[in-house]
Amino acid sequence: MMIILRQIADIPTLMEWRAEVIRNVFGEEADSSLLEANRQYYLRHIPDDTHIAFVAEFQREDCGCGGICFSDELPSPDNPSGRCAYLMNIYVREAFRKHGIAHKIVSHLVEEAKKRNCGKIYLETTADGKPVYTSLGFRDMADMMKYYDTEN
Repeated sequence: MMIILRQIADIPTLMEWRAEVIRNVFGEEADSSLLEANRQYYLRHIPDDTHIAFVAEFQREDCGCGGICFSDELPSPDNPSGRCAYLMNIYVREAFRKHGIAHKIVSHLVEEAKKRNCGKIYLETTADGKPVYTSLGFRDMADMMKYYDTEN
């Protein structure tokens, strides 16, 4: 069976997938303000090509998705172009897992990032997703920290 990936820019379709990802990956329903913030993100970043998104089809059914958020940082020895690709919203519906779909999505996203000269390609992962990413060459990042506001 063939896995087909198609780029999508349709806001309602993007929003349906985003709500499904939030529900199934984050384990909660997105409230109206979060959904509106996501809609505004797509309205800004799809037209200017700083976000691209794909839907995977397997056995003639949409079964997964993934996207890339592109940004620039100050060029450095480990990223001379300064171009960054943050892979995000990677998700495969449970009934379609273990068919290589996640692997195909992530491989395609990496290739898209490389085409755009991104010297840094990174993502966040769940425990379930980590083996897929590791098999494609992703490694844990050293020397990174995330700020958490302890006063709220």
